[in-house]
Amino acid sequence: MFINYITLMLINMVAGLFLLAYYVYQGFEDRTQRHWIPGFGMTGAIALVTGLHMIFTWPVRGSFNIAYGELSVLFGIIFIAASVSLAQGWDLLSVAIYAFFAGVAAIVVGLRIINLGLTKQPVISGIGFILTGLGGICAAPALYLKANRTFRLVGVVVLVVAALIWAVTGIQAYWGHLEGYSDWVPSTMQSP
Repeated sequence: MFINYITLMLINMVAGLFLLAYYVYQGFEDRTQRHWIPGFGMTGAIALVTGLHMIFTWPVRGSFNIAYGELSVLFGIIFIAASVSLAQGWDLLSVAIYAFFAGVAAIVVGLRIINLGLTKQPVISGIGFILTGLGGICAAPALYLKANRTFRLVGVVVLVVAALIWAVTGIQAYWGHLEGYSDWVPSTMQSP
């Protein structure tokens, strides 16, 4: 039996996407951008650490390590960079440009998951990746269209829908993993 922590990665992404949606909705206008540093930093740290572990150890079967591991690394580094940028008072443009390319990768992965029929619900998972990717692609325009409330609200809706997809997926995964792994024993505790 293999062990994975995709559940943790999914719920972390839900938290990050909701934080980002709220930031797009209201945070651009915050006088003190420092309010967003802890949330972005926590999200980024968990995504980066779990993603790096996944791509180096391949703890799950098949290409899920690529889809979830590599994109988690990209997601994590974006959030860490945003956190550091806000802490230092730097412009977020370079982070948004990086997010564009990560967003393109997420869309490609989402389309391929649907195409290959990966996951238990490939269409839902694929749409989750695609919407999350759209959030990355629209990061730079959102920075420059701060005053365009309609554009920002569309972005918020896209991010919230993506977060809800990942929330349902993550909760279902927790439900199944708790049952599926209930009898699992680590090799160090197994009888010879």
